[in-house]
Amino acid sequence: MAPDQYAFEDPSKKYEMTPPEQYLEGAGKDEDLAIPADHGEEIYRGSGRLEGRKALITGGDSGIGAAVAIAYAREGADVAISYLPEEQEDADNIVALIEKAGRKAVAIPGDIKDEAFCEQLVKTAVDGLGGLDILVNNAGKQQHVEDLLELTTKNFDDTFKTNVYAMFWITKAALPHLTPGSSIINTTSIQAYSPAEFLVDYASTKAAINTFSKALSQQLAPKGIRVNAVAPGPIWTPLQPAGGQPADALPEVGDETPLGRWGQPAELAPAYVFLASGESSYVIGETLHVNGGMPTP
Repeated sequence: MAPDQYAFEDPSKKYEMTPPEQYLEGAGKDEDLAIPADHGEEIYRGSGRLEGRKALITGGDSGIGAAVAIAYAREGADVAISYLPEEQEDADNIVALIEKAGRKAVAIPGDIKDEAFCEQLVKTAVDGLGGLDILVNNAGKQQHVEDLLELTTKNFDDTFKTNVYAMFWITKAALPHLTPGSSIINTTSIQAYSPAEFLVDYASTKAAINTFSKALSQQLAPKGIRVNAVAPGPIWTPLQPAGGQPADALPEVGDETPLGRWGQPAELAPAYVFLASGESSYVIGETLHVNGGMPTP
């Protein structure tokens, strides 16, 4: 393994793996992945780029959110994470890594499909951190359904509530606390550009996130608050085997990228650091693609 994220290496061979067919119940846990995901636990090296900042990351217990939480803490930020109560063990691991980096961690379990919880989530984060200047709307729901006739109204509603409504509720609750220099970063997806036929509802939410981010960025730019998005490609997280992809497709999913492999959460973290830091002060309404080379419009 490379010593840190700055190592010179062949990206096509950086993470060579072929995951087996696997299905995880519920939201899925990192510890249950057939092949462990890399969140940067061993390789992410900070350099003070977010010193003194205060961040709230939804879905911060595992996958991309966990990698971002680790990176933010090592860059000097205090971090609050939200997660489902069933994911407490994963959350505890990330809290320990945030604290090991010498930063404050605030763990907030709950379901972001509930508007009241979303409002309380922001309040708890602000109270625990002593303020807020980075918001990462990252938590998502993805369940593959082969036939539209089998996509229930409840599943469609749950996907939109998790991916779109929660982003709206949390952002709205956070805005009164954000000051000039703050950043909002939303997680969209390659699915917004190249949707899979079995992810009709999920892909639709990711397109909505893109448009929400670009519209809101225009509204908030004059106030000195930047809004951007990150669009991952196929990233190895519990969301994928927990119904996000058909189990028998998992071994080949990464093959569709020009790099020919799955991406790892650790490879997303630098994009979120860049968009949160002052280095991206002139970057507004942007969607930053981290997808192994898959072409986008």
